[in-house]
Amino acid sequence: MARTYKALALLLTYPDPKLQEAAPYALGEIIRENLLTPLVTKALGRLVSMLVSEDIYELQERYTDLFDRTRSLSLNLYEHVHGESRDRGEAMVNLLELYRSKGLDLTTSELPDFLPVFLEFLSILPDAQAASLLGEATHVLEAMGERLKKRDSAYRAVFGALASLAAQAADPGALAALLSEPDEDPNDLEVLDKAWAETAVTFGPSDVGCPKAGALVEAMQAEPGRTPRRVRASAPQGV
Repeated sequence: MARTYKALALLLTYPDPKLQEAAPYALGEIIRENLLTPLVTKALGRLVSMLVSEDIYELQERYTDLFDRTRSLSLNLYEHVHGESRDRGEAMVNLLELYRSKGLDLTTSELPDFLPVFLEFLSILPDAQAASLLGEATHVLEAMGERLKKRDSAYRAVFGALASLAAQAADPGALAALLSEPDEDPNDLEVLDKAWAETAVTFGPSDVGCPKAGALVEAMQAEPGRTPRRVRASAPQGV
């Protein structure tokens, strides 16, 4: 079980004062476990420095523009694969069942395919199983990393870390297909209105979600072996 996944989940949560306090602690966990290369760890250090030192309102605006307003950077993994089709709903239900079968009981308002939720789940699995499941999403993660690189975003470091932890590299064809899709400008309101015209899919229980900074830090500090694990938090405020 690697706490590095939990630390990376923390770094992808909506910035607030608790995250600013907790980010160095998360980096310390990553350094302690030493699962990442020095180059990747250094890049994560730059992200943590940004989160700690910059104005909280600027951080929140930047996060919202990247992950909430840019569909090609959505942190909901299945959106990149299934869009808003019925297949996404079925995949989501299956993912919830997988979580519950391993003792992770989600009780908040984010979707189960939200990347920080998925990383929280990986953190309670044996390392080989976590790396294998992560490998199934590498085409999505690498595509997002490339888009963040194009934007010169420090958040790219998280996706570089995840790519290095995955058991397999992205399928070149699947990666190319994702990168060929439109990468919209969140400030182009006409394009955004068209992109978000569809009604969101409704599926499964409504009480699933992602831990915010405070909940993740508490979970990281908790004693191992406690099951089931329940995650309680409100939805990110940047939506």
